[in-house]
Amino acid sequence: MVSIPVTAIQLSPSEHQRQLRRAVIASTVGTAIEWYDFFLYSTVTGLVFAKLFFPNSDPWVGTLEAFAIYAVGFVARPVGAAIFGHYGDRIGRKSTLIATLLVMGLATFAVALVPTYASIGIWGAVILTILRFIQGIGVGGEWGGSVLNGTPYAIAAYIAACAIISLIATALMTDYSGKSIAGEYEAEAA
Repeated sequence: MVSIPVTAIQLSPSEHQRQLRRAVIASTVGTAIEWYDFFLYSTVTGLVFAKLFFPNSDPWVGTLEAFAIYAVGFVARPVGAAIFGHYGDRIGRKSTLIATLLVMGLATFAVALVPTYASIGIWGAVILTILRFIQGIGVGGEWGGSVLNGTPYAIAAYIAACAIISLIATALMTDYSGKSIAGEYEAEAA
């Protein structure tokens, strides 16, 4: 194996602080966007997808089928972590973080274009399942990458704090998505 000596580039304290701030903000924004989509998808699954993709099923069975497609995204997360973890070590966390955002964004856009059961039959659910798997790969890769993105710039005392900031974004987006959806239903009920 060939090893190449790497010389550390010394940053000034102000440049170091700027790089840390940029890395933490990018990780937090990426995590917030991806998980907001993930949680909104869960709500739409319970309310809409059973009717659109499984209309011939009993309502309860159709809802379970829709949530089975939702579960595919969680099954794919470790796959995404392995894929993007490998490439993150090889080509860099920033590049893979951008790639995960792109994967998730394109798959999410494509979900909006999937024809329903009325148009193409069961193939709509099959396409939705494939896109859900791709979304899970994106989230799985983004999760680890966002946690590790800010840590190289952190001083030893703040490594955990820099890593956890992007995880807090997940909790905030969960709370926000639940409140915004609940507010819409309260407005409709009034």
